Amino acid sequence: MTGRLVDLLRHGEVQGGPCFRGRRDDPLTELGWRQMRKALTALAASQGAAWDEVICSPATRCQAFAQEFASVRELPLAIHSALAERDFGTWEGLHASEIPLADLSAFWADPQAFDPPEAELFSAFRRRVADAWWELVEADPVQNDSAQNTGHHRLIITHGGVIRILLGEILGLADTSLLLLEVPPASITRIRLHEGGGRPSLVAHLPPAPCR
Repeated sequence: MTGRLVDLLRHGEVQGGPCFRGRRDDPLTELGWRQMRKALTALAASQGAAWDEVICSPATRCQAFAQEFASVRELPLAIHSALAERDFGTWEGLHASEIPLADLSAFWADPQAFDPPEAELFSAFRRRVADAWWELVEADPVQNDSAQNTGHHRLIITHGGVIRILLGEILGLADTSLLLLEVPPASITRIRLHEGGGRPSLVAHLPPAPCR
C-alpha cells in the first residue's frame, strides 16, 4: 500500500515507578533507555523503518531519548508541547492504590465525566492532542501532492495517554473506550497516511520488544 508512515513510540520505564505522571518530569531508567533503543531496532528489522524526522513531547522521558536518537541518525527534531501527557492535578505522583477506589473507578469508567482534582480537563486534553494530530496530517505533503510520495516517515515519541487519544481519533473511538487500549512502555504504533488523502489507518500496534 502507498502512503506515508508515522510511528508512535511510548517512552520506556521511568524513575519513580508506576504512578499518575503527567507534568511530573521524571527521567528514564537505564532499562527505559534500553527498552526504547531495542523497540526501534526491532521495528526496523521486522517492519522496515527509514525515518526522516523525529517529533517528541517536551517531557524529559521523551525528549532526552529523542535528542540522542535524532543526533545519532542526523535527523531533524521538533519538540511539540501539544504532545505532552495530561496534567493529573492532585493525583500527580500517586500510585493507583493511593487513590480512593470510588474516584479511581469513576475515572476508568468514563474519563469525560470524571476529572481528578485540579487536573487538565479530559475534554481539553483530547482536543489539544487531536488538534495537533490533524494539523500534522493536513500539513503532510501526501495529502496535498500525491505525485511527490517519497520519504517523510515520522517518528513521534510521546506518552501512553497521548497515543490513546491519537488512536481514538484515527479509529473513531468514544472516550469511554480509550482506557481499554493497552499502551505499555516502549510499545510502538504505526499509522499510515494514505496517498491522495482520506482518513489515516492503523497498520500495527506492537508490544514492546523483549529487553532486560
